[in-house]
Amino acid sequence: MKTKIAILGSTGSIGKTTVNIIKNDKNSFDVILLTTNKNYKEILRQILILKPKNLVINNIESFEKIKKKLKKKKIKIFSNLKYFLKSNKYKIDYTMSAISGIEGLAPTLNMIKYTKKIAIANKESLICGWNLIKKELRKSKTQFVPIDSEHFSINSLLANKNNNNVEEIIITASGGPLLNYPIKKFNQISPKEAINHPNWSMGKKISIDSATLINKVFETIEAQRIFDIDLSKFKILVHPKSYIHAIIKFKDGLTKILAHDTDMKIPIFNSIYANKRKILKTKKINIEYLNNLNFQKVDDKKFPSIKFLKLFSNKQSLYETVMVASNDELVNLFLNGQIRFTDIHYFLKKILNSNEFLKFRRIKPQNYKQIEDLNKYVRLKTLSLSVLSKKC
Repeated sequence: MKTKIAILGSTGSIGKTTVNIIKNDKNSFDVILLTTNKNYKEILRQILILKPKNLVINNIESFEKIKKKLKKKKIKIFSNLKYFLKSNKYKIDYTMSAISGIEGLAPTLNMIKYTKKIAIANKESLICGWNLIKKELRKSKTQFVPIDSEHFSINSLLANKNNNNVEEIIITASGGPLLNYPIKKFNQISPKEAINHPNWSMGKKISIDSATLINKVFETIEAQRIFDIDLSKFKILVHPKSYIHAIIKFKDGLTKILAHDTDMKIPIFNSIYANKRKILKTKKINIEYLNNLNFQKVDDKKFPSIKFLKLFSNKQSLYETVMVASNDELVNLFLNGQIRFTDIHYFLKKILNSNEFLKFRRIKPQNYKQIEDLNKYVRLKTLSLSVLSKKC
C-alpha cells in the first residue's frame, strides 16, 4: 500500500528536499497535498514530477495563474488549507510541515488531526506554540517527529532512554559565516556576507539567524519544550565542521554522540521511512573530521544574542513569541538594507528588556489568535523602534 503524504511549504528548502526524496521512490507514495504561498514556477515543476491530488496556493495571483494553467488537469486547487481540509476524505500517513516563520503554526495545528504522523521543521511554531501543538497531538493521537538536525539527533539518542537519566545535552553550532570575522568589522557586514553559510544550504532568514547565533537560542528552547528536560542541562558549543549534531551524557556514565553530513535529506529520509530498511546513499565516515572535531566555547562578545537564553525558563510563555516576532522583523530590515547587522541584537535587546514585553514571561499562550495578535503587534513595535532610532 502506498504512503499517503502531504507537504506544507513544498517550495521552500525543506519542502524541496522532501520532494526530491519522494521523486526517487514515486511508486511508494500517493501525494495527497502540496502547498505553497506564491512560488509559481517551482510548484508547477513539482506537479509534473509528483502528480499531487490537491494543491493549496495561498497567494491569490499565483492561485489564479495555477488554476488557469491546470484547468484541464484532475487536480483540486484551493486558496486556503482550511478549504482543503473541509473536503478531505483521507487520513494522511505522513505530513511534512515546512512553512517558515510563525505563519507556519496555524497550518500545523490544523493539519495534526488529519495525519497519522507529522514531521515539523518549523522551529518558530514549536517555540511559540508547543503547548498548543502538544495538546492537538495528544487529542488526535498523532505521532510527532522533530526535523531540525539537532532535535532529530537528540530524539535518536534518547531512544529507549529515560529523560530523567540525562545529565547534560550539548547542542552544536557551526558559528556560521562570521565565526572568524573580526568583531570590529561586524557593523559593516552586508546581507550577502551574512547569508554565505560555509556548511549548510539554507534560506536567507535562517542563514541570518545562524550568523547571529540566535538560532541556537531558538533550538535550545525548542529542545527543552519537546523533550521536557531542564534548560540548565543544555550547553551550546561551536563546532565549525557541523559533523556532530548532538551529544548526550547520561547519569549511568554513557555518553552518546550523533554525527551525520550537513544534509537535511538525512533527518527527513529517516523520518519518512523510519524502520522500513530503506537505503540512503551518503558519504563514507569522515575520519579527518573525527580526528579534528574542534569544539569551542561560544564567544558571547562576538555573538551576544546567545545571552538571551538566560531570559527564558522551562515554562512555555508568550515571551517566546515576542523574541521570535521581533527577530523576524529585524532580520527582514537587515536583508532589505534598512539596518546594520549589529542593530539586530541592539533592537532585539531593547524589545526583550522593555517592561511592556517582560510581562509576557508570566503569560502562557491559550490559543493561536493570542500568538498571532502578539506577533503582529511586536513586529509593528520593532519597526517603529528602528524608524525612530534613525530619526534621532
